[in-house]
Amino acid sequence: MEITCYRNPELKREPRSLPATTYNLALTLLARSASGNLFVPIRAMQYLAILDAEEFVFLDGARKCWIDIAWRNFHPQTRDSLQDPVAYQAVYYHPDGESLMNRLHAELPRALQGLAGKSHIEGPARVLKFPG
Repeated sequence: MEITCYRNPELKREPRSLPATTYNLALTLLARSASGNLFVPIRAMQYLAILDAEEFVFLDGARKCWIDIAWRNFHPQTRDSLQDPVAYQAVYYHPDGESLMNRLHAELPRALQGLAGKSHIEGPARVLKFPG
């Protein structure tokens, strides 16, 4: 699938943090994607999240290919533990972006869980052996 996305001028940028469970699940699902992108429908909001290695972008179903919010510059390396939240920058391209943030933080994990529960996830899982 190919989607061309557009951005209006940046309206605001702020530091945020994403719960570890959400970030870890997103990366796990993304790692299984052969294309390097993960399309996550957030049906409760009529949004589409598009995840890649650099950012998570959110598109409103009514505005189609215009990015409302982007989550960028994730810093998982600053965590002391895999259970710690991950710092990132929220970039707003739509005036209602700030009001959408709390809802996205609640609905994205649900959408990722739903996607994880489907059996057609691309790519094989790998089991890593640890010494000991």
